[in-house]
Amino acid sequence: MPETQTDPLPPALRDGLDDYLLALRVEAGLSRSTLAAYESDLSLFLTWLAGRGVKTYDALETDMIVDWLAHRRDGGLAEATVARDLVAIRTLLRHLVSEGLLARDPGALLRAPVLARHLPHTLTVEAVDKLLAAPKGDDWIAQRDRALFEVLYACGARVSEAVGLSTDQLEPKLRVLRLHGKGDKVRIVPLGERAADALSEWLNNGRKKLPNAVTRTEVFLTKSGNPLSRTDAWRRLKHWALVSGLPPGVTPHTLRHSFATHLLQAGADLRSVQEMLGHASVRTTEVYTHLDAEHLRDLHKLYHPRA
Repeated sequence: MPETQTDPLPPALRDGLDDYLLALRVEAGLSRSTLAAYESDLSLFLTWLAGRGVKTYDALETDMIVDWLAHRRDGGLAEATVARDLVAIRTLLRHLVSEGLLARDPGALLRAPVLARHLPHTLTVEAVDKLLAAPKGDDWIAQRDRALFEVLYACGARVSEAVGLSTDQLEPKLRVLRLHGKGDKVRIVPLGERAADALSEWLNNGRKKLPNAVTRTEVFLTKSGNPLSRTDAWRRLKHWALVSGLPPGVTPHTLRHSFATHLLQAGADLRSVQEMLGHASVRTTEVYTHLDAEHLRDLHKLYHPRA
């Protein structure tokens, strides 16, 4: 949301909040109502900070967060609401640190509440195949979208990693990509044959027809020759999911979740999936073992004589 004269937030606080909300919408695929709740909670906190002279995130101290939570409790709010406030603040600050917009995380030492864990939305292998086959034809848009979706699914890439992919991160002979993840951490991820073929077709044909194809290093470009944005990628996937007849709510992150789930269902070990996803802790990856357990229960129910 652009700053207006009535915006109570200093520009630096507003810009950080807007960048975070965009990441939630595009990468996490959160609903409008969930995004509105995050924006409301964080806007209250940031407005409270601004009223105490805080104009940048670097000026934020841990005790300020504690004071805000105490202020919310004193206002009679339920503990669950206060816990939600803390989660929103912690995830905002982690995002700013990972994007290089904040040098240190003042919320890192605050203990996070134990919350119920929601299983991520995934697609079946058949649904993914249907989606990846949707961009038909030899025009540059179909070639680009096919290559983009193949990278998202074949590598489990975050959408920001995919649209930020540059030509020097490709290793065609080894069939791997070097992805730059959160905190500028680099990881090497295998590239399947179909994804490699789609990328090759795009780079050697469709991409060469666009302006700036020679001077730009980004793999995925728009019609005007500019780098594809996270929002662009989200819109293209939404378009092809609709064409494919898939249920609403499919996002780039859905392909990342599906990548992890399908690997585990096929027998991949958890540590390897953790490495490919770029998770700092295996605990983050463990959520996919619950999805895999559901798959095993379904197979047992279908085939076991005493199910």
